[in-house]
Order: sequence, then structure tokens, then C-alpha cells
Amino acid sequence: MSNEAELLAPDIASIVEHKHSLEPLQLRQVFGQFATGVTIVTTGSDTGEAVGMTVSSFNTVSLDPPLILWCIDKKTGCFDAFDRCKHFAIHVLSEQQDELSSLFARRGVDKFSDLGYHMNEYGVPLLHEYCARLQCTLTARHEGGDHVIMVGRVDAMHTQDRAPLIFHRGHYARIA
Repeated sequence: MSNEAELLAPDIASIVEHKHSLEPLQLRQVFGQFATGVTIVTTGSDTGEAVGMTVSSFNTVSLDPPLILWCIDKKTGCFDAFDRCKHFAIHVLSEQQDELSSLFARRGVDKFSDLGYHMNEYGVPLLHEYCARLQCTLTARHEGGDHVIMVGRVDAMHTQDRAPLIFHRGHYARIA
């Protein structure tokens, strides 16, 4: 081992130790300082059931080809449906949809009753109300700790002239 490598080795070990000493609640609070948009991601289950969840970990990746990504917690109740899906839709929520976001963040409730939506040709539920909607084909899954990073190619997109819903510091916000 070279002298330079010997000097770096203790630093790497201390970084690894430090990484594991981060408190999850404090880390969540720090991450919460980053304001994000709010989305609902939908897909169809193997049995044709509409599946959806609220997601704030959505981002654009590429314009050519048109790629986006979002992340799903492996412990989420609908993880299996998304882990097996080939197609999904991202619905960027408008500022009037905070109650819808809260509904899709809950477990054990019928999220689609009393909701305007239709199924596309791939069995993906498409909400009728949104700020923007992207219909995607899954192109890659990547391990990301306790989450899986889902990458999708945008096949179709639509917008409605509405202001977006924002999430910051654990609360919904609106653009002033």
C-alpha cells in the first residue's frame, strides 16, 4: 500500500462510521429544507387493480431521450406492484390537491373511489385533474439504500394551466 493510500484509509473508515451515526429524524428534517413538487405515481397491479401513491422524490433526468426518475421505499405497501410494473404515470399535483396528496399517502384506503380517472392502454390509471401528467415506460431500476430508483421514458405528456403544489418542511405550500 502506498503512503498516500495509507493516509486515506483512516479517513474513509471515519466517513463510513460517521455515515451510520446520522439520526434519521434529523436527516429527514434537513432533507425537508429542500422544497419539492408533489406527485402521485400510478400503475396497474397484476390483477388490473389501480395502484397509486404520493411521491415527492421525482426529478427530470434527460431531454433526449426524455427520461424522469422517482424513488419508492421498499417498505411501501404497494412496492410489489411498482416493482413489477412496466408502465406508470406521474401526476404533478396542483395547489388545490393537497387533500388528494394526503389520501394517496395513506395505507389501507380505497384511493380511487370517488376520483375521476380512466385506465390507459397499459392498464395504468390516469387522473383527470393535475398540473402535469407524464405517461412512462420503465427503462431501469436501481438500488438506492432503502429505496429503489425508478427511471422511466416519457411516452406522452399533458399539462393543465394550474399552479403546482409544493412540499417544504413537512407541510404543503403554495407559490406566492
